[in-house]
Amino acid sequence: MRHRKAGLKLSRKTGHLNSMFRNLVTSLLKHDRIRTTDTKAKELRRWADRLITLAKRGDLHARRQALAIVQEPAVVHALFEKAGERFGPTAGGYTRLAKLGPRPGDAAPMTLVELIGAEEQGKKKKKGRKKAGPAPKGKKKTAAKAVKTPSAPKEKEAIQTPVAESSPKEAG
Repeated sequence: MRHRKAGLKLSRKTGHLNSMFRNLVTSLLKHDRIRTTDTKAKELRRWADRLITLAKRGDLHARRQALAIVQEPAVVHALFEKAGERFGPTAGGYTRLAKLGPRPGDAAPMTLVELIGAEEQGKKKKKGRKKAGPAPKGKKKTAAKAVKTPSAPKEKEAIQTPVAESSPKEAG
């Protein structure tokens, strides 16, 4: 009986299941989004939210607990540095699941798992950039004058350039 046993089995033994989710959560934290099946994504959400809550706590014990799960120490260090400002005061719900449709090979339902806050960081980067739009009607003439085309060298400049000496084969 599975009394008080949380989580899914997914037809795998415990060791395989734990290593699979450790790899998935490492990839999710490293790349901010991954593609996986629906059932794995729903279970992965539990693992990721737990790690982000540890990162927001930020003490040494939380860091060691996260290092016991995540495969790459650099990913843990980056998570602990950015978790407070990236996820802020929100309590849980740090991941988003978006259904992608069936996988071509076996028709397994696929899901995109992404960390919330990744798109907000992208918006901040793009905020300073202006959108390219049509120029106002009155300024088209000045814009055309501003574009300079490369001109051919003048005759005086061509005369002043040194001429390469002829090779000995041509002289003889």
